Amino acid sequence: MAVISSEKDIEALSFTIVAEFDAAVDRVWQIWEDPRQLERWWGPPTWPATFDKHEFREGGSSSYFMTGPEGEKSRGWWKFTAIDSPRRLEFNDGFADESGAPVGDMGETHAVVTLEEVEAGRTRMTVASSFENAEQLQQMLEMGMEEGLKEAMGQIDGILAERASV
Repeated sequence: MAVISSEKDIEALSFTIVAEFDAAVDRVWQIWEDPRQLERWWGPPTWPATFDKHEFREGGSSSYFMTGPEGEKSRGWWKFTAIDSPRRLEFNDGFADESGAPVGDMGETHAVVTLEEVEAGRTRMTVASSFENAEQLQQMLEMGMEEGLKEAMGQIDGILAERASV
C-alpha cells in the first residue's frame, strides 16, 4: 500500500495524506501532468475518472467526471494556482454540474501537492487539502473522501511499475 499516513485536523480545517512510491520524482510528477495517467488513478477503482479538460499550467483548469458502478456520474473541476515542476502544485477543487460548471453548495477546497525524494528512486507525495469550514471538512469525510483517496492512491504503484517496464 502506497499510503503511509492520513491525518484530519478539524481545528486547522485540513486533511493530509502521504504516500510513497518506488519511482523518481520526475516519474511521479507525470501521473499529475498526463491526463491519461491521472484518470487511471484519480478516484477509487469503483469510480474511475475521465478528464475531458486538463490545462496543466498555472491559471489553467481541469474538468472531469467519475463514473460509479451503476453508471452515475459525479463531476468536478480544478483550477491550478501554482505549478513548480516537478516538486509542487496547488489547485482549487470543487464539484460541478452536468455541464462542468462549478456548483457552490459544497464550497471549494485548496490542495497542495508536494513531491520529494526520500531516497534514490523513491518519492514521497504529500497531498494537503484545506477547507472553508469544519462543516465542509466533516461533510467531505462523511462522503468517504479519506477512504476514496487511499483507494485512489493505491492504484498508482501499478501505473508506475507498468511504465517502468516499457
